[in-house]
Amino acid sequence: MTRNHIRVAIVGTGFSGLGMAIRLRETGIPFVVFERSSDVGGTWRDNTYPGCQCDVPSHLYSFSFAPNPEWSRTYSPQPEIWAYLRDCVDRYSIGPHILFDHEVIDAGWDEDEGVWRLDTTGGSWTADVLISGNGGLSEPAIPRLPGLESFEGTYFHSAAWDHSHDLSGRKVAVIGTGASAIQFIPRIQPVVESVHVFQRTAAWVLPHTDRPTTETERRLYRRFPMLQKAVRAAIYGAREILVLGLAKNTRLLRPLELIARRHLRNQVPDRELRRKLIPRFAPGCKRLLLSNDYLPTLLRPNVELVTEGIEEVGPRSIVTADGTEREIDTIIFGTGFRVTDNPVMDKLRGSDGRSLAKVWADGGMRAYLGTSVAGFPNLFLLTGPNTGIGHTSLLVMIEAQIRYVMDCLRLMEHRDIARVEVKPDVLAAFNDELQDKTGPTVWSSGGCSSWYLDADGRNATLWPDFTWKFKLRTRRFDENDYVLTPAKPSGSG
Repeated sequence: MTRNHIRVAIVGTGFSGLGMAIRLRETGIPFVVFERSSDVGGTWRDNTYPGCQCDVPSHLYSFSFAPNPEWSRTYSPQPEIWAYLRDCVDRYSIGPHILFDHEVIDAGWDEDEGVWRLDTTGGSWTADVLISGNGGLSEPAIPRLPGLESFEGTYFHSAAWDHSHDLSGRKVAVIGTGASAIQFIPRIQPVVESVHVFQRTAAWVLPHTDRPTTETERRLYRRFPMLQKAVRAAIYGAREILVLGLAKNTRLLRPLELIARRHLRNQVPDRELRRKLIPRFAPGCKRLLLSNDYLPTLLRPNVELVTEGIEEVGPRSIVTADGTEREIDTIIFGTGFRVTDNPVMDKLRGSDGRSLAKVWADGGMRAYLGTSVAGFPNLFLLTGPNTGIGHTSLLVMIEAQIRYVMDCLRLMEHRDIARVEVKPDVLAAFNDELQDKTGPTVWSSGGCSSWYLDADGRNATLWPDFTWKFKLRTRRFDENDYVLTPAKPSGSG
C-alpha cells in the first residue's frame, strides 16, 4: 500500500486543530490536517440546534492573536463562531493543508520505522508527529434506554439536530437538562404540541448577561484593537477569581448559590415546581448554566418537567418509574458527550500496539500536562485529560498547549530529534499531583456526579487550579521530562 509522508499530521479542524495549523504554517513546518467532515469547525460546525450559543463571553472565546471586533453579541451565537473559524482558515491561508472527508480510522506507531501510520477514509499516510485535535465534545452520548430500538417515532441528539424533521405540532420528549437543552427548549416550545422535559438532576441556573453589542463598541474595537484586548484581559481576570471557590474554598461559592436561588424564585412562582428545580449539590459541582428564558418556559401550559426516572421507551411512548405513560412521537437527547470514553481512544495505538483506550482502562485517562502519554512517542493531545475548565474559555488552555507543542517541535528541528516520549515517572508524578489538588475542589466534594468524573469518580477532565498556572507550566518544553532519541545519521543502518 502506497503511503504519503508528512512531517506533522493534525486530526480535526476545531479550535485546537486550526490553532495548531496556523502556528505550524507560520513556522514553515510541513503539515496536513485530516478532517472527517466536508467543512471546518468541529463542535461549532456540528451543533446547529436552535438557540446554540457559547456560554463564555465573546471576547474571550477567540484566538488571542485573532480578535474579532464584529461579534454581534457579548456571548456569541453558533453561526458567528463557525464563521469566525472559517475566516481564520482564509486569513491564515491554511485551507490548502486541509484534507476534507478524511476520517482517521486507525493510527499506530511503527516502532521499527519511527513514524505514525495513519489509515483514513481518503487514503493512507505516515507522519513523524501526530497531533490529535479531537475535542472532548465531538462524540454525542445517547443513553441506553430500554426499548429505544422499538421507538417508531424520530429521535436524535442535539449535537446532530435533524432539521428535516418538522417539530410543528409534535409531542416531544427532551431527555437531559444540561447546557444545550436549556438553550433549545425555549426555542421549540412555541411550535410543538407538547414537550416533556426529563430531568435526572436539577442544575444551578444563573441570570444571563448576554446582550447585543452596539455599533459604537464594534467601531471602537476596529479602530483601537488594544481596547478589545484590554476588555478580554479584564474578562479573563474576573473569571479566574471563580477558581477561588471552585478549587480552593467551596464556601466562597455561597454568593453564586444565593444568586441562583433568587433567580429561580423570581422566575418560578410555583413552589412545587421550584422544589424540583433546586439542586442538591454545590454550585459548580456540575456545569453552571446561564439562561433567562429556560425557567419561565417550564411554566408554559404545553411543558411538563418530569423528574421520575425512565422505565422504558415504547413504540410511541415513554413510561416512567411511577408507571405513567406519556405519548411521544419525537425524542431529543440533550445528554452530552462521550468525554471519558471517546471512541478516538480506540484508534490510537502506541509503541506496544495497545490502544489509548486499553492503556487508560487501568487508572483512567491521564496525560502529562494534558498533552503527552508514556508509550505514545511523538503524539500530542490537544484538550487532553485535565485540560477542561469550568469557569473560563477553553481557548486559554488550547493556546497554552499549542505553544508547548511548538516549543517541542522547534527543539526537534534544531537538534535533529526523531522521537520524544514523556517519562513514565514524570507522568505518574504529575497525575498524583493533579488528584491531590482535585480532592478539595467542588467537583469532587460538591455532592454530585458529573461528566467531569470518570466511572471511578476520578477527575479526568478538569484542570483543578488557575489557568495562569497551566500557562506557566507549559510556557516551555522541558526536555528533562522526556526521553529524546536523535535521528539516525544518514546512511546508517
